[in-house]
Amino acid sequence: MPSKTAMARAQKDKREGKSASTQAGEFVREEIEHVRKGKHGARSSAQAIAIGLSEARRAGIKVPAKKGATAKKSATAKKSSRKKPAAKKATKKTSAKRSRATLGALKREGSAAASKTALARHARKAASKRTASERSASAKKAARTMGPAVRKAAAKKAAAHRSAASRSAGATRAARTRAMRARSR
Repeated sequence: MPSKTAMARAQKDKREGKSASTQAGEFVREEIEHVRKGKHGARSSAQAIAIGLSEARRAGIKVPAKKGATAKKSATAKKSSRKKPAAKKATKKTSAKRSRATLGALKREGSAAASKTALARHARKAASKRTASERSASAKKAARTMGPAVRKAAAKKAAAHRSAASRSAGATRAARTRAMRARSR
């Protein structure tokens, strides 16, 4: 059951005109916190995220289904979904016994799936599956949709966290370039 705070944050995001995935992110964040605090565990980061997205869908946030899910639907599944009238498509309530069993299984899992390392690994893996143009478009949209103050803060943070090694490497490269240009004159 999603908490009132997650619902409130998601509704705030909706009022601000943020995307459905951003609204759903509030539920995912809450789920990660549950795993970290030991309310229950998760086998992988993907499972923790999936639970959060499921909660978001139940709360009425229009999170799109996984991209490949509709394309891979078999012919029989398509046919059966066409046959059923809209009234019959009502979802059944999960039995209490099944809910308890699910929670019991989750409680037996560890909390390592919600660690910073595991989440970072998951993010890198997910990003690697996207093409360079998709990643670029996403970054451009992020820069476009955040305000100038947020953009400035992000730039400052990036500059502060750039390692000394990379700064010195850049300085070395610049010095080498200047030397080469001086020789060619």
